[in-house]
Amino acid sequence: MTHQDRIFSRAPVKQILTMTPVRLVVLTTLFLCFFANSVFFRHVIEAVPMNAENRLFVVSVGILFFTLALLIVQLLSLFIPVRIVCSLMILSAAIAGYFMDQFGVVIDTDMLSNALQTDTAEAGDLFTLKLLVYLVFLGLVPVALIYYLPFTSQGRAVDLRHQLTLLVVTALIIALNLAIFNSRYASFIREQRDIRYYMNPFYPIHSVFKMLPTFFQASSVSELQVLDPDPKITEVDEDKPELIILVVGETARADHFSLNGYERNTNPELSQLSGVISFANLTSCGTSTAISVPCMFSFSDEKAFDADTSEYTQNVLDVLSKAGVSVLWRDNNSSSKGVANRITYQNFKSPELNPVCDIECRDEGMLSGLQEYIDAQSGDILIVLHQMGSHGPAYYKRYPSEFSVFEPACQSNVLSDCSQAEIINAYDNTILYTDYFLSRVIALLKANASGYETSMIYMSDHGESLGEYGVYLHGMPKMMAPDSQVHVPVVVWANESSDIDLEQTKALSAEPSSHDALAISLLALFEVDNHLALKNKPLIILKDE
Repeated sequence: MTHQDRIFSRAPVKQILTMTPVRLVVLTTLFLCFFANSVFFRHVIEAVPMNAENRLFVVSVGILFFTLALLIVQLLSLFIPVRIVCSLMILSAAIAGYFMDQFGVVIDTDMLSNALQTDTAEAGDLFTLKLLVYLVFLGLVPVALIYYLPFTSQGRAVDLRHQLTLLVVTALIIALNLAIFNSRYASFIREQRDIRYYMNPFYPIHSVFKMLPTFFQASSVSELQVLDPDPKITEVDEDKPELIILVVGETARADHFSLNGYERNTNPELSQLSGVISFANLTSCGTSTAISVPCMFSFSDEKAFDADTSEYTQNVLDVLSKAGVSVLWRDNNSSSKGVANRITYQNFKSPELNPVCDIECRDEGMLSGLQEYIDAQSGDILIVLHQMGSHGPAYYKRYPSEFSVFEPACQSNVLSDCSQAEIINAYDNTILYTDYFLSRVIALLKANASGYETSMIYMSDHGESLGEYGVYLHGMPKMMAPDSQVHVPVVVWANESSDIDLEQTKALSAEPSSHDALAISLLALFEVDNHLALKNKPLIILKDE
């Protein structure tokens, strides 16, 4: 007789440990409520403080959550074997729970899309020992118990009758609960709509199914939607063509740029240069690279932007290239997110092209060989440099050791191992390195000022949360995202020979703007007919306007 047989041969123990479909559903739901939803209940208590007046209502919310979860698991188990349903629920909750508990993020369609487009190096920063602990103890061990404990069925008809009885009882409890606190729920649901994002694993699973149709729809599109078949440059300057470098930043937030008033000097290089203008009031299109980068280059404004079809829709780089501008994209991030599919693209994430690599390849390596590229072109040039920038959570990897100015800096990709001050120190060091990188870009442009009208635009894709209100990283739904994730830095530098009117543009820099301004600004700088972006207002003012 095996050890397992000896345990289960004792009648009282066997009766207690034997699982039936109904018992398994109830126990799984209890497990999810008590071990996977601390973030959900924390947000409930923050929204409805646990005082004498609210105590019964908070308990009611807990009961409602349990019964709704029970209802969902029951309904699924009517169509899918119950042990498979419960296993998937537990495993999904363990993985989602880790990211929700550790970083305060929510798992919605934008976050899933961003995760699918993240490269292995960035993904590796998120896989930690703590994630393994979550997966093993809150995922694999409970699932193993589901299949280890004896499972009994009284026949499909009897099991179905018991499940339907539990469904009816659950529905009645939900109805009674809502009826008793009807007025409270009417205002709670209306005012606290964001709380649904924290229902683990139900909202993440909902997001997966919501994303699937658009994923297959986008993958079936292959023909480019042409918005301007014949773009024209309205005025050609053969003596001094345009040379513009556009730096797409990563995860930089505007309030950590000393150019915008941050108390730390995170921009020591840029602050010493003439011709630099900082835009302190610009918001991002999204809170993730997968949304913001395609949106920045799209001719649609943020409200009309469709991430699922943007890869197959002509963007501003396509139009500039078709108009005769030499367009080059160099990438030290995960990819161009489809923006550079039809122009020259170079991947600088590898030492094969990037000569400046240590624990990872550095942004400044993208400048290698650029002078030779410029010398080989004729006419207008646009160079896009996509930074690794300040991508978290491993901020300490994002800058060389000589930029470890703010100390002590967090040296871990497990942010809970560090104090908030250490996290901010590491993050601010990444901004210091970006400042240095941008000064190198400007130096390259200055060196070409005799033959070109030179200028630079730096624009970050989104911001970052650094522990404010218990939230870290980025990717929150924009409707509920904190300002730190959507308020992004933008810096423009122009040489004296450039068409940019520095005084008028500086006056414009304080006005509210958004990523929508980039496409029309690029069209204006290269003097391309701008009928595609007439609704948007450019970042810059030209001298002849």
